[in-house]
Amino acid sequence: MLDRLAAGLAATALRLPPARTRRVTVTRDIALRVRDGVILRTDHYAPDLPAAPTVLIRTPYGRAGPMRLLCRLAAEQGFHVVIQSCRGTGGSGGEFEPFVHERDDGLDTLDWLRRQPWWTGAFGMFGASYQGFVQWALAADAGPQLRAMVAVATASTTRDSTYAGESFALDTVLTWAELLQAQTVPWLARQWELKRGQPRLTAALAHLPLIEADRVATGVTVPFFQEWLRHHTPQADYWRSRVFDDRLHLVSSPVAMVSGWHDIFLPAQLRDYQALRATGARPRLVVGPWTHGSPGLFVAALREGLRWLDSHLCDDPAGDERAAGATPRPEPVDEAPVRVHVGGAGGGWRDLPDWPPPADATRWYLHPGAALRTSDPVPSAPDGFWYDPADPTPSLGGPLLVAQRAGPFDNRPVEARPDVVTWTSEPLAAGIEVVGPVRAQIHLRSELTHLDVFVRLCDVDRRGRSWNICDGLVRVDPQRFPADHDGAVVVPVEMWPTAHRFAPGHRLRLQVSGGAHPRYARNPGTGEPLGAAVTLRGGFREIMHDPDHPSAVVLPVVHSASQPSPS
Repeated sequence: MLDRLAAGLAATALRLPPARTRRVTVTRDIALRVRDGVILRTDHYAPDLPAAPTVLIRTPYGRAGPMRLLCRLAAEQGFHVVIQSCRGTGGSGGEFEPFVHERDDGLDTLDWLRRQPWWTGAFGMFGASYQGFVQWALAADAGPQLRAMVAVATASTTRDSTYAGESFALDTVLTWAELLQAQTVPWLARQWELKRGQPRLTAALAHLPLIEADRVATGVTVPFFQEWLRHHTPQADYWRSRVFDDRLHLVSSPVAMVSGWHDIFLPAQLRDYQALRATGARPRLVVGPWTHGSPGLFVAALREGLRWLDSHLCDDPAGDERAAGATPRPEPVDEAPVRVHVGGAGGGWRDLPDWPPPADATRWYLHPGAALRTSDPVPSAPDGFWYDPADPTPSLGGPLLVAQRAGPFDNRPVEARPDVVTWTSEPLAAGIEVVGPVRAQIHLRSELTHLDVFVRLCDVDRRGRSWNICDGLVRVDPQRFPADHDGAVVVPVEMWPTAHRFAPGHRLRLQVSGGAHPRYARNPGTGEPLGAAVTLRGGFREIMHDPDHPSAVVLPVVHSASQPSPS
């Protein structure tokens, strides 16, 4: 009764379509045995409706709490909802090894579904983050009975996100390892740790060597954390069987993708979108002003996901409703394939025919005097700074796993540090709308051959507050980035895509620094192995911006936006 009441209140608050039924039968802790004998604990939410299709959710985060509410809401919308704990989590047997068993376990679960008396021959999948990875693991082999996927803040491969710019996403990986381990401790102990501000995790993020950080954070050695530290090179065989992007062309199911501009997997998810488009598919893409795990993302994913599942799984919803005596549903709306939220003053939602939209690639060059201009660079001396990995440049906001610490922040505290250099435009005479991929090209000279280059684009408002819009980091080593005869290195930096309107009177600002810790593991400056490095070596570097070294950020200015005045 309480679940039913909570679902009714949530459906009203979330403005979901009228429920097809309020009568849902829940069977918990079904023992589903897979091919190697492991038992996967599974719950089934059965609506009191004839011929209802199935929605499958596979998760390592348990089946209680918000997931229970989500499953009931989906069941009331007219789906058999099957939610299963991945092996080694939530009471399921076996050991949790990220990405290893998800294809086979998913196929065995699908075989079980096909043998159920309520199976209609059509199913969809729904889920965020790791719940999306398991969808991609199964999708290419699920066959035509897979009629719809809803992939939220996720991607078909996590390798590139784990080693963004060939660095290491320390905060995301270690926080996730701690989160998974926390599910095994008593509830009260976990609440006490959260109330204390997670001091063990904080200490672990600052600890060296990294091979000990998992034990500092959790009290135990986390096997996958150790493996990810060891197998970090681009050619590592370890990841070949743990990524699914090479099979996207075999996925025939319609896919809805929902993400946020400050989500940790956004670049990889947009690559999935473009890979599907290359096959002729028409996925639905929604990107909003959200971070990974933020409430806004959850609400949007639920609305978009239920609508997508309804339109692709229910062949004749009107007929089902007449048979069940349910409230008639509104006719589906013909929506644009891409919907994005443009941040900044005067922004808002935009419907697009595709991603990315047509745009003018506008270069903003670094100039002397800390100026950022669209005019060509001029002869000038470089700007330099000292980076010390023993006092690493801190990360502030941006794409992080924990929603409360992610997203836009006023960057002035970081920009005041001597190891951060900035270039700022004049106040804009007219607004500029930037929508699409963003990249930078930084020319530098460094006394160290091992270093990181972090680049961040900010919107400086009329009060002088500097709000981060997008960023990116690249790890430099002499093999990947050999210096020229003058000792200069050219570093291309792929930054997070964005959709943002810089209002009149605002200024653009570009930051360049030597890292963003603990979001990215600090670069020790020595070339030591990722997990074993303990020696920290600081060094001076110069950012060059003369005509022979035209450092710049390239912004996709949409055609409808006002162009900046040359400066």
